[in-house]
Amino acid sequence: MARRPIALVTAVVLFLEAPGIVALNAVMARFVKGQSMSLDGLDPDVMYTGTWALGIGSGVLLLLCGLVPLIAAIRDRRPGRPGRALLIGCAVVHGVLGAVAVGLLGWAAFVFLMLVVGLIVLTLVAYGETEPAPEPGAGPGPETEAAPAPA
Repeated sequence: MARRPIALVTAVVLFLEAPGIVALNAVMARFVKGQSMSLDGLDPDVMYTGTWALGIGSGVLLLLCGLVPLIAAIRDRRPGRPGRALLIGCAVVHGVLGAVAVGLLGWAAFVFLMLVVGLIVLTLVAYGETEPAPEPGAGPGPETEAAPAPA
C-alpha cells in the first residue's frame, strides 16, 4: 500500500503551508498598521499584534499537524489518538476555510484547500484500524471455529 508516500506528501504540504499562512498574516498586519485601521474602536496596535499572533499561532499549529503524518510515515504506524485528533481538527479547519475561500478568493483557493483536506483524510484512512496478525501456532479463534457437523 502507498501509505508512506501519502503521509510524506501530506507532511510536506502542511510544512509548506505554515510559512505561507504566517506570510499572509504578515501582509495583513502591515496593512492594518500602515492604514491605522481599527475594528469598532479597537486600538490599531492591538489589531496589528493580534494579526501577528494569529499568523504565528496558525503556523505553529500547521507545523505540528505536519509532524503527525511525518512521524507516521517514518514509523509506518498510525498516529496516536492525539495525533489523529490534531489531523481531524486540521481537516475541519481546512474545510471551513475552503467554504469561505470559494466566495472570497475564488475556486483556485478552494481547490487547494480541498486538496489538503483530501490528503489529510487519505492519510487518516490509510493508517486506519488494522487487525493484529495472528500469532504463529495459535489455533482458530472462537469466531472462526468450524460449526459442528449436523446430527
